[in-house]
Amino acid sequence: MKSEIKTALILVIAIAIGIGAISTVLSTLDVPAQVSDSTLETKSLEINKSGLKMAPDLAGIAYYLNTTPEELSKEIKGKVVLYDFWTYSCINCIRTLPYITAWDDKYSDQGLLIIGVHTPEFEFEKDPENVKMAIAKHRIRYPVALDNDMKTWKAFENRYWPRKYIADHEGYLRYDHIGEGGYKETEKVIQQLLGERAASLGIQTASKESLVDIKEFEHSMFRTPELYFGYKFAQNRNQLGSDEGFQPGKTASYSEPTNMELHKFYPVGDWENREDSMRLASDTGSIKLSYNAKEVNIVADNNADLEILLDGQVLPPKYRGKDVMSDGTLKVSKAGLYNIISEESSSSHTVEIRVSGKGFQIFTFTFG
Repeated sequence: MKSEIKTALILVIAIAIGIGAISTVLSTLDVPAQVSDSTLETKSLEINKSGLKMAPDLAGIAYYLNTTPEELSKEIKGKVVLYDFWTYSCINCIRTLPYITAWDDKYSDQGLLIIGVHTPEFEFEKDPENVKMAIAKHRIRYPVALDNDMKTWKAFENRYWPRKYIADHEGYLRYDHIGEGGYKETEKVIQQLLGERAASLGIQTASKESLVDIKEFEHSMFRTPELYFGYKFAQNRNQLGSDEGFQPGKTASYSEPTNMELHKFYPVGDWENREDSMRLASDTGSIKLSYNAKEVNIVADNNADLEILLDGQVLPPKYRGKDVMSDGTLKVSKAGLYNIISEESSSSHTVEIRVSGKGFQIFTFTFG
């Protein structure tokens, strides 16, 4: 073979090898790099927290239940923390508890810490024994801090029951929800913040989980507002329909009403007017109310027997609340919330509560 041909051949082979090598390099550049989920999560964590507030420390706590101050101080570090402001006689708070306890069961092992900040509305709610009974009733296993002087409430600048704040694992407040509802939204925030925590700590996150599925209470669109029996609590509210009106610090004799207005209550008999309640001073008495709702509750204290009448008749079975016995009566034995009327849909009625038991104390009507 001539030298010119050999040289040409060698050149062609070299060019072919070069082209192949270049193609290989270029082909590798066309394939996207394999990025782990944790890397993607870490990149998504570039959150500007300069405008966020840090969760305040718990302040002025009178009692710790299901924990101690020392245990809670250790446990809170590096956790996603849900602060639930509640009080055990608040029906709106009670309706949220199935979701909160379910989240505790589901996410506590993944880094979620729930702290129930129990801030009382009424004096009897400051008693730790009463709160312990409520904790047992609602199967609450997470820590509960009794904020009897409302110092933690004020530190959070809170004004509502219930209210949920969620802080991320660095202590920044990332979520705030007032009242009932928003459960799916709240749980998605919990999942997001737990994911951020896991990525920050370099630990494996669980695959995306389904949300807690609990039927939500459906409120009536038009319902009677909460009615307060204490003259201080009822300030600026026109809720007592009796001509005698509130008589602060005195025992007043209330007569049978001749006419009843919707959304107003009418005590009958001798009732002591207190700041937060009315207390029956006679052996018997009654309370009448014209309302619109599908659920009626009372917050009451001191031993008494109550007979519940609806539109002048013994309370029919289909309207009986869960605390009413089969004969349409209810026994008040401890301070708390009692469900007296429950039906499928909202409607207007007149309810009469006949009370036997001097010293019976009633704080409020609440409706659903």
